[in-house]
Amino acid sequence: MNKCNKYLIAILLVALTVIAFYPIAGNDFINFDDNLYITENHYVKSGINFQTIKWALSAVVASNWHPLTLLSHALDWNLFGQWAGGHHLVSLLMHIAAVVLLFLFLCKTTQSFWPSAIVAALFALHPLRVESVAWAAERKDVLSVFFGMASLYAYAFYVQNKKMSKYFLSLSLFALSLMSKPMLVTLPCIMLLIDYWPLQRWQDIIYRQPSKLKISPLELPIKKTANQKKTVIPNQSKQQIIYAFLLEKIPFFILTIIFSSVALWAQNKDGAVASLDKLLFFDRVANALISYVSYLGKIFWPNNLALFYPYQTFLPMWQILGAFLFLLIVTLMVLIFIKRAPFLTVGWFWFLGSLVPVIGLVQIGKQAMADRYTYFPSIGIIIMLVWGLIYFFPKEKTRKLILAPLAVFSIAVLMFLTWQQCGYWKNSITVFRHALEVTKDNYLAHNNLGTALAKTGKSKEALSHYLAAVEINPAHDTSLVNLGAALAAEEQNEEAKNLYLRAIKANPSKTHAHVNLGNLLAEEGDKEKAMNYYKEAIKIDNNSEAYYNLANLQVKQGAITEAENNYLAAIKIDPQHDKAHYNLAELLIQKGLIHRAIEHFRESARLNPSSFKALNNLGVHLEKQQLYDEAMYYYRLAMKLEPENSGLHFNIGVALGNKGDLEKAIKHFHRAVELKPDYQDARRALKMALEMQNKN
Repeated sequence: MNKCNKYLIAILLVALTVIAFYPIAGNDFINFDDNLYITENHYVKSGINFQTIKWALSAVVASNWHPLTLLSHALDWNLFGQWAGGHHLVSLLMHIAAVVLLFLFLCKTTQSFWPSAIVAALFALHPLRVESVAWAAERKDVLSVFFGMASLYAYAFYVQNKKMSKYFLSLSLFALSLMSKPMLVTLPCIMLLIDYWPLQRWQDIIYRQPSKLKISPLELPIKKTANQKKTVIPNQSKQQIIYAFLLEKIPFFILTIIFSSVALWAQNKDGAVASLDKLLFFDRVANALISYVSYLGKIFWPNNLALFYPYQTFLPMWQILGAFLFLLIVTLMVLIFIKRAPFLTVGWFWFLGSLVPVIGLVQIGKQAMADRYTYFPSIGIIIMLVWGLIYFFPKEKTRKLILAPLAVFSIAVLMFLTWQQCGYWKNSITVFRHALEVTKDNYLAHNNLGTALAKTGKSKEALSHYLAAVEINPAHDTSLVNLGAALAAEEQNEEAKNLYLRAIKANPSKTHAHVNLGNLLAEEGDKEKAMNYYKEAIKIDNNSEAYYNLANLQVKQGAITEAENNYLAAIKIDPQHDKAHYNLAELLIQKGLIHRAIEHFRESARLNPSSFKALNNLGVHLEKQQLYDEAMYYYRLAMKLEPENSGLHFNIGVALGNKGDLEKAIKHFHRAVELKPDYQDARRALKMALEMQNKN
């Protein structure tokens, strides 16, 4: 194997992966977690800066602490803004980098060129990778595995020559992986596995002369070579070697313990961990067993893939026992073959072990399983498959005749399926329609499809999906809130209030239910109750919308100071809340704080350039400060939005008159009167302008 061939294969892997995943360049964001991570996250949308870095290091988003992922999203926003395709392409680059690292790692540790290339290709092009690559919010997957594979690659270099610089590089890359997503907390255990195969460090206890990566799995079963004489090593020496292997992993295990603790803290903080009284331990074990088998099925037959698989609390006992027996039999078989075919044991326990954090024994979220969870674990199964076929077809001629065409065919099929799967991720409507087609009782898909349809104006179809979601899962708080909002829009306020109360009962921490209920009560004139619900939402999580709505009620009650403080609180939480900036500016005008008001009008206009009121009022108050040129700039922007607004024409006429441009001022006063014949201020201004023009 020469470097030229290695580079050519790496280039081929890149090209095939780009072709298979190319459709994601035209895909949009979706309404599931993408809003939390990107589209509605004001820190991310402010780009990379000191405040964003400070926030990322301490923030818990979607029940996770992963600062590197958040910073990568912020950098993407700097580069691409709201173009979702750019964000997807960066995730694809991370995936490609992980694929190349996997190929290089296997080449180095196994000295087997073509098997390494095939494993990397099958991993890269499998449709199960689509969820991690095509879903912007799952940047954490590709980033975590990229750093994880880099850590394993650095570890292989360390094993080869024991330089501490390479050891600390591997440890540092492991830390970066965990700061992207704590999925790879089992990596130290994976290192112990690869110590056995392909690094064969455990075999050095039997053979006095270490193999040092020289034995190829293609030569398996392992035999003594001429230079490897079997000797008897004292048990004490064997123990010392084993202790040395374990000792060098201690810093890795320390990181695992630290990051696992942080992950559990973050998930408990957001209430994402299901308690044992809500989900019995037996149910968790049953789901874990069936999920293991289901993941294997999807690896070998990637059909009916969906974004969300609903949790099934009632599973047939025959399925549970069948899954247990299947896993037990495979485990016993690979252990029987551990000496003759160690790659089977390593691959199998790679798969089983790396799925442990997400298999559901500690249930995070409401899904039974998720395609994205196979991202790293599936490597173990692919290793078993590729090296297993080589082991059972030892003759070179047979491999060329059967295995080579099989590999090409498999890669071609996977590329087609991946291309097709990428198409389902085009937008929220396509991804959730597909989920409903391939799953049953998928309340989350109904809910999110309803939300997507509502944004396109299809309110009746959206309402039907909200109703379906609530019928399937009457305790799903988000569906209850969305159904309530849809009914409130139809002025069915009593039904909406009941749904909001049900959502609060199902999840007392559901801030949107408190805020929406407060809004309905405020519309009905029950301001005191409305304020209580806003305050409860604020108590739960400092909700910016609750602060904003509370301030609006306080303005009506004349509590100006309290309202100002709450507008400022809303802006502090969400600096991009354009309405809070606008209303605060109007309140500051009442207090005579013109200069502060102008700054908030400016910010409101910047954040929402389509806000006519912000642009027009900013122009008015700039004009009062005799900043006529700047006022005219904002008036012109407002004119593009409402060219037939009589008040705007009047304001422009006043500004032009103050600048001394009477001719243009008269035209705008004329237009104001034409649009609104009873506009007395415009008539008086027109009369005065004409008189001044005649005098001149």
